[in-house]
Amino acid sequence: MQDQAERPERGRGRDLLTGAQALSGQLGKTIQRLRKAYNLSLSELAEQSGVAKSIISQIERNETNPTLATIWRLSQALDVSIERVLAAGDEEPFIEKTSRADTPILVSEDGKVRLAIIGWLKTIEWLQWYEVTADPGGVLDSDPHQRGSVESLSVSEGAFEVEIGGVVQRARTGETLRYRCDRPHLVRCTEGPARATMVVIMKAAVME
Repeated sequence: MQDQAERPERGRGRDLLTGAQALSGQLGKTIQRLRKAYNLSLSELAEQSGVAKSIISQIERNETNPTLATIWRLSQALDVSIERVLAAGDEEPFIEKTSRADTPILVSEDGKVRLAIIGWLKTIEWLQWYEVTADPGGVLDSDPHQRGSVESLSVSEGAFEVEIGGVVQRARTGETLRYRCDRPHLVRCTEGPARATMVVIMKAAVME
């Protein structure tokens, strides 16, 4: 009778072990996918999370079962909920949805140019991506960015002109301007209402 009573418990133990191993394997792939999506090295994630680089490497290779505290630290560093880290499957696409109401908006001094931040805030130090809307005559007057930075302005409606160092170039619907932005630069709406996509790449390698 004792053997019969123990068998279900042993079977349940094996099931729990199998489930834990499956979760650990899925977790490792999820952590690695999120880390690469944010373009973080193991060292950078270790620094941001406070989890040792060797431990993160073991987690990604499914060589250890991390504690809940460790998973929490990693989820905080990767800016996702712990539930998402634990629930995300290997085949789940990495998709982040933001409503227009939750999208940060920057406004020019004259109030006529609006920049909706549609890129990841995590990358703002090296990659900035904006949806630009402007009224006629609106001016966006910008200080120099870091040396070697470049900017791209693709016009989808109306017209804009960019002025840098006394040189002015204009772009209409369907046209794109690319220019160095590591010096004072000005974007002006010449025909509106106008709309464009602006991408800023910081510290880019640009030929002189």
